[in-house]
Amino acid sequence: MAFFGSTKRFSTKLSLLGDAFIRTYSAATGPNQLNLIKQLRQRTSAPIKDVKAALLLSNWDIEEAQKELRKKGKVLASKKSSRTAAEGLLALAQNHNKTALIELNCETDFVARNEIFQHLALSLAKQALSVENYSQQVSGVFHVGPESLEETTLNLEHPKISGETTVHNAIIEVAAMMGENVKLRRGYVMPASSQGLISTYLHTSPQQGLGRIAGILSLEVDDGKAQVDAVQRVGSELAMHVVAAKPLFLTKDLVSSDALENEREILKSQAESSGKSQMAIDKMVEGRLRKYFEEVVLTEQKFIMNDTLNVKAVLDNLSKEVGSSVRVVNFLRMEVGEGIASQEADASEPVAQSA
Repeated sequence: MAFFGSTKRFSTKLSLLGDAFIRTYSAATGPNQLNLIKQLRQRTSAPIKDVKAALLLSNWDIEEAQKELRKKGKVLASKKSSRTAAEGLLALAQNHNKTALIELNCETDFVARNEIFQHLALSLAKQALSVENYSQQVSGVFHVGPESLEETTLNLEHPKISGETTVHNAIIEVAAMMGENVKLRRGYVMPASSQGLISTYLHTSPQQGLGRIAGILSLEVDDGKAQVDAVQRVGSELAMHVVAAKPLFLTKDLVSSDALENEREILKSQAESSGKSQMAIDKMVEGRLRKYFEEVVLTEQKFIMNDTLNVKAVLDNLSKEVGSSVRVVNFLRMEVGEGIASQEADASEPVAQSA
């Protein structure tokens, strides 16, 4: 009995040593195995550690290893879907009669710089152009929520992620490849006026059609034969102005009564603390209201390209130049991650307004 027990203990030790030897031997990689690791890494962009583990598990069959990585990645992507994703990019796409803008979020700026993530963002913006069933309209701008796009068919044309799939599956696939939560947060479509054009500007743009802050505005011209070049030039400058100046309203008439009353109460309270007469207080409030309009109303703001003019004067000058009345129909300003960190529902919406 003693002899049998000793043999069992010896066999167990030998078995463990054997496993260790096999693992060590398998971990050693020759030129062919290194090439397979390189190929799978190029195909999937997965971490080298995961690539090597998948190849070992699949006995160095690269196709099986790729399937294994995809399975593992999708499980991890699902687990990470509840994590905050406040980084990312805005992607813009246009055709002759409308402009689409979407926000695709991730967790880090590192992933936002990844070419696969950027390809997906641009593809989603193009997809938003094809949507016909908009969930709602806000100030002349149509909202395209994730639910409007998720089950639509997307055709990706990137060396590492290509072919037809649904938007929902494409996002999961990229999330799995990036190792982060990737989320389509929102989208908007702005139709062009029948006699006008849409001007756009993207700030902090890594490539055409992408950026972190977007300004879009629709210009309308009474005479459809007016000088398009001049309108496009000023339109581009005004789109940049929207990004820099952050207007909340298009004209004074469109300032909401609630916003105006709230501002008036604040200014009145500040003026009353001066101890001046009621007449002086009323004048102070009206003067400060004018200043408030200059800060939040697009047409009243000082033009960023020439602060001796306000935007209304810029439009008047453009109208004289082209020989026809030119006006802003609506505008949209959107920024990556706005409202996510603070979880403020009202701040999560872009600024959009129309005449």
